[in-house]
Amino acid sequence: MAGGVAWAVPTVPAWGRTGGSRSRSARWWQQELGGRIGADPGSGTSMAEQDPAPGCLHGKQQLPAFTWEVRANDRNYHKQFKKRFAFCLTKQKYAGNAIKTAKYNIFTFLPLNLYEQFHRMANIYFVFVILLQTAPEIATLPWYTLLFPLSCLLIIRGLRDLVDDIGRHQSDRNINSRPCEILSGKSFRWQKWRDICVGDIVRLHKESFVPVRGAPELAVHRGWGCVVRRGPAKCSLFPFLLFKADMLLLCSSEPSSLCYVETVDIDGETNLKFRQALLVTHQELVREESMAAFDGRVTCEEPNSRMHSFTGTLAWRGETYPLDSERILLRGCRLRNTDVCYGLVIYAGFDSKIMRNCGKIKRKKTKLEHMMDRLVIIIFLVLLVMSLCLAIASGFWARMFQEKHSYLSALYNHTTPAQQAFFNFWGFTILLSIIIPMSMYIMFEFIYLVNSFFINWDLEMYYAVKDIPAKARSTSLNDQLGQIEYIFSDKTGTLTQNIMSFKKCCVNGTVYGMGTGHENKQPSGSELTWSHHVEKNLDFHDATLLEAAQRDNDPVLREFLRLLALCHTVMVEEKGDQLVYQAASPDEEALVLAARNLGYVFLARTRDTITISELGKKRVYKVLAMLDFNSDRKRMSVLVRDPQGTIRLYTKGADMVILERLQRRGPNETFTERALDRFAEETLRTLCLASKEVSEVEYSDWSRRHREASILLQGRAQELDKLYEEMEQNLQLLGATAIEDKLQDGVPETIQLLKLGNIKVWVLTGDKQETAMNIGYACKLLTDDMEILEEKEISEILEAHWASNDNSSGSREAQSSSRLSQQCTSASHHKKRAIIISGDFLDKILHTGEVLKEKRRLWQRLAFCRAVGSEQQGSLVEKAFVDLATSCQAVICCRVTPKQKALMVQLVKKHKKAITLAIGDGANDVNMIKTADIGVGISGLEGAQAVQCSDYALAQFSYLQRLLLVHGRWAYLRICKFLRYFFYKTFAGLMAQVWFAFHSGFTAQPLYEGWFLALYNIFYTAYPVLSMGLLEQDVSAKKSLEFPELYVVGQQDELFNYRVFGITLLHGVSTSLTSFYIALWAFEDRVGSKAVGDYESFAVTVATSALLSVLMEIILDTKFWTILSFVMVTASLLLFCLFSFLTQSIDAFRIAPTIFCFPDASRNALTDPYILLVILLSLVVNTIPSLTIHLYHTMTGKTTIQQKICLKAKRAPEPSVELRAHVSRGSFHRRSSYAFSHQEGYAGLITRGDSLRAGTARPGLLHPETTPALSSLPSPSP
Repeated sequence: MAGGVAWAVPTVPAWGRTGGSRSRSARWWQQELGGRIGADPGSGTSMAEQDPAPGCLHGKQQLPAFTWEVRANDRNYHKQFKKRFAFCLTKQKYAGNAIKTAKYNIFTFLPLNLYEQFHRMANIYFVFVILLQTAPEIATLPWYTLLFPLSCLLIIRGLRDLVDDIGRHQSDRNINSRPCEILSGKSFRWQKWRDICVGDIVRLHKESFVPVRGAPELAVHRGWGCVVRRGPAKCSLFPFLLFKADMLLLCSSEPSSLCYVETVDIDGETNLKFRQALLVTHQELVREESMAAFDGRVTCEEPNSRMHSFTGTLAWRGETYPLDSERILLRGCRLRNTDVCYGLVIYAGFDSKIMRNCGKIKRKKTKLEHMMDRLVIIIFLVLLVMSLCLAIASGFWARMFQEKHSYLSALYNHTTPAQQAFFNFWGFTILLSIIIPMSMYIMFEFIYLVNSFFINWDLEMYYAVKDIPAKARSTSLNDQLGQIEYIFSDKTGTLTQNIMSFKKCCVNGTVYGMGTGHENKQPSGSELTWSHHVEKNLDFHDATLLEAAQRDNDPVLREFLRLLALCHTVMVEEKGDQLVYQAASPDEEALVLAARNLGYVFLARTRDTITISELGKKRVYKVLAMLDFNSDRKRMSVLVRDPQGTIRLYTKGADMVILERLQRRGPNETFTERALDRFAEETLRTLCLASKEVSEVEYSDWSRRHREASILLQGRAQELDKLYEEMEQNLQLLGATAIEDKLQDGVPETIQLLKLGNIKVWVLTGDKQETAMNIGYACKLLTDDMEILEEKEISEILEAHWASNDNSSGSREAQSSSRLSQQCTSASHHKKRAIIISGDFLDKILHTGEVLKEKRRLWQRLAFCRAVGSEQQGSLVEKAFVDLATSCQAVICCRVTPKQKALMVQLVKKHKKAITLAIGDGANDVNMIKTADIGVGISGLEGAQAVQCSDYALAQFSYLQRLLLVHGRWAYLRICKFLRYFFYKTFAGLMAQVWFAFHSGFTAQPLYEGWFLALYNIFYTAYPVLSMGLLEQDVSAKKSLEFPELYVVGQQDELFNYRVFGITLLHGVSTSLTSFYIALWAFEDRVGSKAVGDYESFAVTVATSALLSVLMEIILDTKFWTILSFVMVTASLLLFCLFSFLTQSIDAFRIAPTIFCFPDASRNALTDPYILLVILLSLVVNTIPSLTIHLYHTMTGKTTIQQKICLKAKRAPEPSVELRAHVSRGSFHRRSSYAFSHQEGYAGLITRGDSLRAGTARPGLLHPETTPALSSLPSPSP
């Protein structure tokens, strides 16, 4: 037992190879992991179904507790239960349906926001300095002069957080205020989503509107709660409804109470799924009176995050009925093709499964921000050490001074040298505290804000079709956009458009469709006998194929089109004179629509017949059997008797599956295989179509055995599969179809550019493996020269890695993991690799560490276990897998849950310390978006859940290239240069205070005028650095996209790191030393014709030298000059002159001599030619090192970025991105591009008749004839 779960270990190893030489640990690894890979999903609880404890990768595996009891129509029962959630505080056990994604309320905003802000070390440092300033003995400035800028900083950041949270409150209010129908008493009343409680019965409509009283032309959409104008505008809304909570389906308007749902927000799949109510509730709950009298009791597992599992029972009228996930409607699913359904609320609000999968909102900090926190601590410690050293020196100096000048002893009667050193320590601490100025953080926020506006204003990222601009929802993460190493992308709606289009087909040795030379303008509908059925928007126009179908002289083509019209599980409704198809997958709908446009129109079906129109002639086929699709068979078949009495089998499926079941291989089959190769190279999704004639004798014998197998109690599925396999032999190939799963514009080009920028793209999708692989090839994430590692190969690699660790010490374990990464990386240089895994396999791999902890007895046999703790063992399993995955060029994870998506992001962040970006468009991507360092939401078809939780919102995936390669790289460059030069100018100007202490008796006497200290970082040097942080560019946007390799600079932290900070510190110190000691050397005796040699003139000379040296460095390193850049530099000089004149005027000195204590100092000093020459000398000496370094790089051949671009531009241009592979594949090595997003089980529904509508509707309850007016809705909250 492992965590209470019994593992099924197969007797036959699942690794594909055996051998007695392997170590005991390797065999255990094989048995443990292989056993779970090969385990029967139905045999017990799988690891994928376990619910890890929040906040950890491996929660304790426990059996679900069946203590959740729900009583229908009994709110009072649920209100009596409480549960403890913090200390002795309690809350309702059964949560309400109102959701809250906002972080603050009116009471918690101030304390929580301040708590978050004081997580920044700089804010704590500033408060510490302010507290020191309140002591008058050591204060150098009034305490309120420092409190004001800190207050401004806290207010700016607080207002930004408040605005963001107000948006979340507005979103929560809109969602919670949507109208819904809840059973209240004996009738349904319109209430709001937040009014739903556990145990309520809710009625949901597919598409309906609540009329607004007094305005008949307006209505409120029942699903979305928005006021719309009735009529044509109604068609623009989504024709389906989101479920409000997790509910037990009681009944619906469909036959057998089926309910069709779309789970695209949960698992990314666009294919239709069905849920079915219990027979007893379907038969008994037929009217509102019976609904009101319903008192069933549901007992099930506690709320959890397992999206695809549910276990419980319904007790009613003395009987108990089993419940599973097929009876449950999850919050976030969409109602499709079902007019009305009724559900009993099981989990509401944050107890619902989709909300359990949504991570908490966490404040995200950039890599530079983390580094700044550490630098603040380092600088503060250095400052304390310097202050301590200077204070100790001041104590010794005071002692020597008192001994040497005993006649001044009266001045030191009340202070000892030790006391003087103590006070000087705090004085130096305050004096040097401006090395970390608050103005830097205020400008930091301003730069982030303006760079966010640049993203919002970028017309290149504006999607004019839907009027959607790019939006930076977070204003504090821009620089991290320039450091992304891994992108985790959803597939459906992010890479693709959710549109399937019939593109090509191959029939009887002829290829039809776009690019074949046959396409012409489609004949007008008036020329066709089936014109009223023609699909106007079909993206397939081939006049040659249409003419061949009309001539009807090719029997193979006739059978091909007939198969498209017969072999499917599509339902059809007739609305007016239009046929509306309800398909279980978009693939099937595209095939049936193509057949309809070519004259073979699917008209109707019953339990045992299918009616189609063949070129205007109606024909009825009797359905003898439907051989259902599943992921193992990869095909489906229908056995029919045509009007002439002939029995035929029509089959469609994957090319590999169909081709091996053909009766013969002739020229047409060979040509079709070559056509499949071309279709696959063009990344189209292919199906092979085949048929055969079945004799009456063969059918009679097969039908008898089929009936016997259908009633078996054990092994029914296996026996049916054998019979299906027997029937689907000796087929005759009819042709192949090619469907395009349309990508968003520019997706392949974007992924290619990101790859060139050393950014790895991983696709995490809830869709099936074949579909994900096909999209991987279509968007050039996968290429033909890649080695695809699937689950078996991955298991073997990890087994070999684990076996190599046998009898190793704990210290060598990490080396072995590093060795695996190096081996995979070196192998990937020789051959490109990609990993494709499923969510179940991922869960089994990652939970192996949990099993290791439970198997202590077995692990004690291994030497290394004694040195390595169980926690570390589990971490090593994860790290080995992450090392393998990150060494590959592409990773695709299929069938993953929202929580597994977040887990993958978390693993890469944990083990690779890399900056990650997650991009998606649905609610199933929210957790991933919150977990990643940067979250990007696509404003797509799946609602706004992803956008609301994202840091950046885009309309198209292709805009990601500009967001990262242009705005992200620029933002990183600007912030790094801003930090570098801000620190430089601070050290260059203010470190002279330290050197002055050596010549002022180590007292805390300031060198500069107080106003210069106050204005230096705000006016004198701030604007040139600010312009660099706002506008600096090393290359243009066009060049940034042409040369994505420039992006690597940010990934490697080259522009600002500890080394760069150290160099900046040394540069600033050298500038301050030069400015101070050149001026000191010049002032040693007397200088100038006016004999200016006083302390004030000396301070002005040092200050002016340092200021001009700083401005010159900024001028030399600015790459992108604008008018604003010139204005900023000029403004700094003008402001220095202006404030020097104002603060040093005689009039100001007369008014307040203690505040304005440098009268006419600048005018006296800067009008002396000798001092001007001293300043010029300092400027030249300070500038020479920078010019020397530039000259050295030029002479030694170290190229700049611009030179690298020029060199690369002269080379041969890169080949353009094409959708056709450059290397053609032979049929033997053909990659099947089969993908069919169909779900198993629809054939059974059809043959049982469960999915077919009866002639009359269910009375009363299921079709309410009247709709209450809008006035019955609850009034919106203010």
